[in-house]
Amino acid sequence: MIKIAPSILSADFINLGRDIDSVSNADIIHFDVMDGLFVPNLSFGLPVLKAVRAYTDMEIDAHLMIERPIRYVEGFCRAGADIVTIHVEADNISEISRAIDIIRARGKKAGLAIKPGTGVGAIAPFLSRLDQVLCMTVEPGFGGQSLRMDVLPKVREVRKMITDYGYDCDVAVDGGVNRITGKLCAEAGANVLVNGTGIFEAKDRGTYIEELRGELSPYFDI
Repeated sequence: MIKIAPSILSADFINLGRDIDSVSNADIIHFDVMDGLFVPNLSFGLPVLKAVRAYTDMEIDAHLMIERPIRYVEGFCRAGADIVTIHVEADNISEISRAIDIIRARGKKAGLAIKPGTGVGAIAPFLSRLDQVLCMTVEPGFGGQSLRMDVLPKVREVRKMITDYGYDCDVAVDGGVNRITGKLCAEAGANVLVNGTGIFEAKDRGTYIEELRGELSPYFDI
């Protein structure tokens, strides 16, 4: 099943509740956390997540673009994230493994993200414990970038790895996804599409989401 995940990094923070309401027919709220170290920008953190959790019952994916995420994963679980996605590049193998164990112990879904330049082999030690692999289709840290076409073979490789091992794991893409590039991502095997700018700049966001989901479903129907 195709899942659409609006990134509220592209929302109007003054009217965040209104903007969340406008995408209520989506599947997941994508919540980008940036620390100014792992990526050059800052965004928002635990207090905003708590407010969003109190406002909506939509599934929330906290995408932690932060160094040493083990320091904060429990906090994001407690604040109300349903999925906590960390970056494989953000710490050593042992600490990433421990962070995944904490997320799962709190009854949350565990996601692992990889940057465009990171090989698929980096996720292999963790794949059996993951609910989602997030392939960054742009360099993380900035919204509004164009999708990097050279990442699509990686998406296809991740999907094949998951299928070959028989795991039940979503493949997400994040960055430059729109109604054109989204089809290429879905064809490559992605079933979760993070879309910020395209959705929040649409005149009718609900209609945009339904049309996007309908256009992509034939590419990935599970």
